Amino acid sequence: MLLAKVRVSAVAAVAGLTLAASLGFVSTTPADAKPDVKSVQAKVDALYRQADQATEDYNQAKLRLASLQSELKGLQADQSRQDQALSAVKDQLRDSMLQQLEGSNLSAVGEVVLSDDPQRFVGQLTTMSAFDNLQTSLYDDYATQAKALDLRRQATESRAAEVAATEKKLAADKKSIDAKLADAKELLSKLQVAEREAILSRGEARLPLDIPAEGRAAAAVAFATAQNGDAYVWGAAGPNAYDCSGLTMAAWAAAGVSLPHSSAAQYNSGPHVAESDLRPGDLVFFYHPISHVGMYIGNGLMVNALNPGAGVRVQSIHSLPYVGAVRPG
Repeated sequence: MLLAKVRVSAVAAVAGLTLAASLGFVSTTPADAKPDVKSVQAKVDALYRQADQATEDYNQAKLRLASLQSELKGLQADQSRQDQALSAVKDQLRDSMLQQLEGSNLSAVGEVVLSDDPQRFVGQLTTMSAFDNLQTSLYDDYATQAKALDLRRQATESRAAEVAATEKKLAADKKSIDAKLADAKELLSKLQVAEREAILSRGEARLPLDIPAEGRAAAAVAFATAQNGDAYVWGAAGPNAYDCSGLTMAAWAAAGVSLPHSSAAQYNSGPHVAESDLRPGDLVFFYHPISHVGMYIGNGLMVNALNPGAGVRVQSIHSLPYVGAVRPG
């Protein structure tokens, strides 16, 4: 009898716990459970990687936007010149028409003279009985100029639309980067200070005392290594914070060499070199598609703006998925 009561009580207890858990009253893990460091490390690495790619997309979109804005400005100037050329030919046509239509239906002439629409102007000319007496060459010239203006207007409108779309993409990329970096920061905040530092300092190496760089590369290396310990800020190119391509761009600018603010674009900015031929100052690239760049400083090491947690630091070129290298200058 006693044994039966014990069994019933045990079953009831299990059932109660199961029901409570299903209703959310009992947690299967303690509320203050310690986060798994390896799991946090993997998640943070993934978020930083995604943010790195989003930053690269942002930088490339900025380059595209600058190019589009330059093209748009040129097209607008071209359209303005074409508009002036069209107006000049139109004035010639009007003068010729007025001279040849003296004594004719002046109300019809006035309607044509006052027309501002190029196509309507041409259409009105063709309906006038005295049109055959107009100078054919002037008419042909006007029709050609009107068509050219229409083409330029279409090109201008197309570029303006591309500018708007690129600006929209920039805003989306920025939102994506901010969200991923915020998620990484929140995950890291759940760790103890020592654990957090261990994750962020992984793979860090000491800056060599002597780096055998020559020529312009020496100036680039000197600039890049002087930023060791600076902060990482996406989209930044100095003077106190950098993203990866911002650092290499600023470093080579100090040596008199212009580079685009994009790791993928920098990969196409000079001759490619084999890993066995690397020299200090060469740019080293990572990931597929390329979304990170650092500067080689010898002995298998590079200085690079890694991520917001690590900042500008020295580490092995094989601490990231190595793709190739380029020699600027």
